[in-house]
Amino acid sequence: MSQTQLSPRHLLTALIVIVLWGMNFVVIKVGLKGIPPLLLGALRFVFVAFPAIFFLARPKVELKWLIAYAATISFAQFAFLFSAIAVGMPAGLASLVLQAQAFFTVGLSALVFGDKLKTSNVLGMLLASVGLALLGSASIGVHASASQVSLAGFVLTLCAALSWACGNIISKKMGQVGILNLVAWSALLPIIPFVLMSCLIDGSAVVLSSLRNIDFNSMLAILYLSGAASLIGYTLWGKLLTTLPTHVVAPMTLLVPVVGLSSAWILLGEALNQTQILGALIVMAGLLFNVFGYKLVAAFAQFRKS
Repeated sequence: MSQTQLSPRHLLTALIVIVLWGMNFVVIKVGLKGIPPLLLGALRFVFVAFPAIFFLARPKVELKWLIAYAATISFAQFAFLFSAIAVGMPAGLASLVLQAQAFFTVGLSALVFGDKLKTSNVLGMLLASVGLALLGSASIGVHASASQVSLAGFVLTLCAALSWACGNIISKKMGQVGILNLVAWSALLPIIPFVLMSCLIDGSAVVLSSLRNIDFNSMLAILYLSGAASLIGYTLWGKLLTTLPTHVVAPMTLLVPVVGLSSAWILLGEALNQTQILGALIVMAGLLFNVFGYKLVAAFAQFRKS
């Protein structure tokens, strides 16, 4: 039975997912120390798909939509994200910039489905754009430290966000489907493309050497990305979505970049400079306004009428 309020149990479940997903970006950076980004993507999805697909039924969607979802959410998003962090995007800022997917999703929904943009959506996009511009202006090509952004990493993270948004549109086209079944079966399709692209870009010798010499930290990173962040995270999140209204659950993802930025600062020493702090705050303000701004706009309209 669907509920309308967060119980302590639901709140604890949400916090577990937020921490799992927020820490995800630090773990990616750890994994990339020993494994090329596209090979890390392949290994992540190997352990997401196997053995899960032997216990979960294939989602009841047309094959073309499953392929499209896998190509965008599973392959493109993580190929761009892992590559971004590999070329210098700080893990904490990646967790924030990736949330631009919310605005890309709103824009694509307007184009594809004719959804009407609300004033809060537009204002939220404008705010976030200013914040992203500030973060982009902090890009430094040389003498890059843990707190500085490579321009290539910044652009690749935005590409990951756009890929995520495209996957959201495809998911909307598919309609109601078991989220864990979809995650597991869509993980099966990008494994070979990831391996082929890694061989093409990094070289087959590097790929084989990385597999032969994989260390303990890299294995833990792979298990975390596939097991904790993907299978456990999506399972718990799916349960929340089935028991609570979407408008109650969805805004809680705004806490993911808070955990991402905090954990990257504590564990990786990714302290933000003043420009990045200002940009991050403005992006968060834009995200918050995109989710909750319609209430403020409605209240202001009501106030003017009274």
